[in-house]
Amino acid sequence: MSKEKVQIGSEGIRDARTLGIPKMLILGLQHMFAMFGATVLVPIITGLSVQVTLICAGLGTLLFHVFAKFKVPAFLGSSFAFLGGFTAVKALDTGIYAELTELEKLPYACGGIVIAGFIYLILALFIKLVGIKRVMRFLPPVVTGPMIILIGLTLAPSAITNASENWPLALVALGIIVVCNIWGKGMIKILPILLGVVVSYIVALITGNVDFSEVSSADLIGLPPFQIAKFDISAILVMAPIALATMMEHIGDISAISATTGENYIEDPGLHRTLTGDGLATSLAALFGGPANTTYGENTGVLALSKVYDPRVIRIAAVFAIILSLSPKFAAIIHSIPTAIIGGISFILYGMISAVGVRNVVENRVDFTNTRNLIIAAVILVSGLGFSSGVTFTIAGTSITLTGLAIAALSGILLNAILPGKDYTFGSDLQGDTSVNFEI
Repeated sequence: MSKEKVQIGSEGIRDARTLGIPKMLILGLQHMFAMFGATVLVPIITGLSVQVTLICAGLGTLLFHVFAKFKVPAFLGSSFAFLGGFTAVKALDTGIYAELTELEKLPYACGGIVIAGFIYLILALFIKLVGIKRVMRFLPPVVTGPMIILIGLTLAPSAITNASENWPLALVALGIIVVCNIWGKGMIKILPILLGVVVSYIVALITGNVDFSEVSSADLIGLPPFQIAKFDISAILVMAPIALATMMEHIGDISAISATTGENYIEDPGLHRTLTGDGLATSLAALFGGPANTTYGENTGVLALSKVYDPRVIRIAAVFAIILSLSPKFAAIIHSIPTAIIGGISFILYGMISAVGVRNVVENRVDFTNTRNLIIAAVILVSGLGFSSGVTFTIAGTSITLTGLAIAALSGILLNAILPGKDYTFGSDLQGDTSVNFEI
């Protein structure tokens, strides 16, 4: 066996075809499972269709790869950033909303997301015209490092809450991942997430912790119940501004993927291309009744665990999502996966996000003996953790909520721009550039 086929170290595997088609399919399946827990949770919370969500995630990911010149190993799943917006639109009770049920208001929320996706295109054009260096000077490691740490810390309570539904099951999932990743050899070492899901699900079946009532009544094959978006200024004013936060999430995720794989995707294929792909994917998903898309930190965690960086594997996962979206019965099976299993897996994935942030702060040699850097990091961390309910304000009679992470990101960017003593220049150090990460 050649060295190229067995190398799974820090350099990673960049052409998964050397592993063979069967192993590529299994790796794609692992990425699909990694995104399922969060992607499916969004429609469960909002009332949108799981099937529509899956097909929009798959098609959106493929569209993103087209605009990213097939270079970036990113998966697009459901965005949690817009959950507050959905809640706000459901609460509208004046004008055309006075006689509508919550489900009837969902198309208007989706219409607002369509506009939010177009905002991505505006930023992409700005980057294309003025250059990435002028934009990225506002996002040095002293800002982005603490932000990527913060996102993991913010997600941690979710992992605990889910795991607390059944701690034994959660610990089985967590234990399988740890054992496979530390002591596993060959393919076992690069399939910890998939094995964690499968083994813990089998344990759940044996112990009677799986509810099959919805599975038995669901059809095997059926088209997703698409729903065309509707447009109203009130819903647009609620949903569209959230794009200001999710665009920063996108920049952070692309940077995190760059740091994980050792490639500078911000410059090649370019942030303007990835933003365009993400924005169009979000708009098209919402146009047909799906949630907003976003590049997924969960799948970045899988990249870090498996050391397989080939975008082809992500596209295989996208095709799996599209195929499975055509089966209501499979959607019901996904619903039957105990929440505790998702919680156990989240222990690793969410923790790895923070760990990558710590690594990037260290690699960029951020000087925390410098008071300026300490202040920026302190404000970011306290804002993100302290404003747990966000900040709500009113524009044109409509309440808009900025999440704690959005406040933290904006505060960090503003402080970095205002305080004297900048010590970072984008483009002067490739290692530093690819370690610029945060997520919202």
